[in-house]
Amino acid sequence: MKEYITPAHVTGAQIKELRKKLGMTQKEFAHFANVSKPTVERWEVSTGDISGPIATLMSVIMTDLTIPKRMEIPKNDLKIRMFYMYDDFICTVIDADEVNRIVRINNYTNNLMLRAFGRNTEPSYDDYEEFLESRCFPRTRDKLKLELDRLGLPYYDPYLIIEKTEGRMADDNFWIKIDKNV
Repeated sequence: MKEYITPAHVTGAQIKELRKKLGMTQKEFAHFANVSKPTVERWEVSTGDISGPIATLMSVIMTDLTIPKRMEIPKNDLKIRMFYMYDDFICTVIDADEVNRIVRINNYTNNLMLRAFGRNTEPSYDDYEEFLESRCFPRTRDKLKLELDRLGLPYYDPYLIIEKTEGRMADDNFWIKIDKNV
């Protein structure tokens, strides 16, 4: 079996110190670590060793303190927000404004094959439209009207199709979650 440098445990003082280095409140750190605020409070006052995933998470963050910032989802001031997913992993966050033809993205993976726009980090609005259409059945599909009727759509619109299908395609694990709370 391989050995790793990840520690078996951390202390409450180490957790508190890291949280402060990151400039996070207990609530923010809890949200980032996917635990409750009372859990972080307990950890920080604990005098014993704390084991489990938090030890590994802290070890990874200590190698690069920019990780939490790079994982942060930015505020959105545009009309549309989509999460381009691979299984349950967010690969790219796409913010768009169709009226003003603006698109902004944030990638959360270095794997170009998992990014919505691959190598392109500043897609144009045309790139965005092409991407949406790539996650739908083609507009040249045989019996297109029947497929649109099945989805309850009056005409071919990639965004509306993705709303209905989550942009799921046969034989891949990619899909699109649309945030309607924007």
